[in-house]
Amino acid sequence: MDRRVVITGIGWITPLGHTIEKVWSNLLAGRCGIAPTKLFDASTFPTSFSAEVKDFDLGNHLGEKAATHSVASRNTQFALAAAIQAWEHAGLHDYLGLDPTRVGVYLGGGEGRLDFWPYAEAALKACVDDQGAIRPVDMARWTETALSVLDATNEREQDPNLPGGHLAVLLNAQGPSFNTLTACAASTQALGEATNMIVYGDAEVMISGGTHSMIHPLGVTGFNRLTALSTRNDSYETSSRPFDRTRDGFVLGEGAGILILEELGFAKNRNAEILAEIVGFGSTADAFRITDIHESGRGAIAAMQGAIDSAGLTPRDIDYISAHGTGTEENDKIETRAIRTLFGDRAKEVPISSVKSMLGHLIAAAGAVELITCILAIRDGVVPPTINYKEPDPNCDLDYVPNKSRKTDVRIALSNSFGFGGQNNTLVIRKFRD
Repeated sequence: MDRRVVITGIGWITPLGHTIEKVWSNLLAGRCGIAPTKLFDASTFPTSFSAEVKDFDLGNHLGEKAATHSVASRNTQFALAAAIQAWEHAGLHDYLGLDPTRVGVYLGGGEGRLDFWPYAEAALKACVDDQGAIRPVDMARWTETALSVLDATNEREQDPNLPGGHLAVLLNAQGPSFNTLTACAASTQALGEATNMIVYGDAEVMISGGTHSMIHPLGVTGFNRLTALSTRNDSYETSSRPFDRTRDGFVLGEGAGILILEELGFAKNRNAEILAEIVGFGSTADAFRITDIHESGRGAIAAMQGAIDSAGLTPRDIDYISAHGTGTEENDKIETRAIRTLFGDRAKEVPISSVKSMLGHLIAAAGAVELITCILAIRDGVVPPTINYKEPDPNCDLDYVPNKSRKTDVRIALSNSFGFGGQNNTLVIRKFRD
C-alpha cells in the first residue's frame, strides 16, 4: 500500500506562549519559560519551580464553544486550544468535502487534574487524633470525608482518554480514536501510530499529538522521590541544563502539541499547504527497568535505526536531531552514546538540540511539541539552541547547538522521545517533495 502521510496543520500551547510564531521566536531567541510554581504552594518541596503555561483562557481560543468544554481538565483544555489552531491552520474548518468517519484522533495524553491532594490530606487527618498521634483508620469517617471533598466531574475528567473524547466532539472526528500513555514517549508514539493508521487506510485525516499537566503535589512528589528533578531553586532560569556537566535533573513542564496528518492524495485534492512529510517511525522497549534506560542505549539505537530504515534513509541523510535531552545525568549520557554508536564518525557533524532547556519537560506532550520545532526548522532553515550549556561533559561530546540558534539547511530531521519504563520512539520527517 503506497499511501504517503503529510503534515498540514500544527498548534501548541506551551510555557513560552500559545501561538506558533510567538513560541518559535522565543525558542530561537533562547528565552526560558521556567519560573516559581504558582499552581500550588511548592515552597516546602525540594523543587519549587516549574515550566507552567501562563495566562491561558480557553475562551480566547474556542470562543463560544469553550462553554461546552468548561468542565474539562487543564490538560484537555490545552489540547483543545492546540487542536483548533492546527485544524484552522490546515484549512479544514471550512472544507466541505470531509467525511467525519474518515477523521480520527490519536493522542499521547496523561491524567488530568487530580482530587488526590485534598482527598489524601483529609484522609490523613482522619487517621490522626487531636494530639497528633496516629490512630487506626476510621473507615466511616474516611468515607464521609471523601464524599465531601471528591467531585464526580473531576474524577471523570482526570482519565487519560478524556482529552481525545473532547477533541472528537469539538472537531466532529467520528473515525478511530486512541490514546497512549507511554510516559515521556507518548505523543511521539501516538504520531507514529496515527501515521500508520493512514498508511493502512483506516483514515484520511488524523488529529494527533499529546497533552499533559503534572504540575501538582503528587506529580512533583513522585519525580522528586525519583531524584529526577532539578533542585536549583536559587537559579531556576538556568536549572534545565541538557548535556551540560553540571546538569542535575529535568524541569517539569506542561502543555500540548497537536498536528494534523493527512494522506497525501487527500491533502493535494483540497490544495492544502504541506508543511512536511512523515517518512519514518521506530518504536522499541529497553526491556530493562521501569525507570532506568539500558546503559548501552540499545533501545534508543534500535528506535532511531528503525525510523531511519523505514524512511529508506541512512544516518548520513539526517540534517538535525531534536534530542530527548532531559537534563538528567543518565539520559543525556546514554542518548549521546546511542547517537554516537549509530551515526559513527558523522555524529559530531549533526546539530543536536534540546528545547527542554527552555520549555521544561512536557512529559506526554513533549514529543509532539518537539516535532513541531523540527517542522519549523525545516521551514525556516534554522535550529533552536540548547540554552544553559556552559561546561562540556566528556560523556556528552557532540554538537548541541549551545546557547544560540543556528542557521542551517534542514531537509530531514529526526526527533527522539525516550520514556520511563524504557519506551523509545523516534520519528523522521522531511521537507516535502512531490
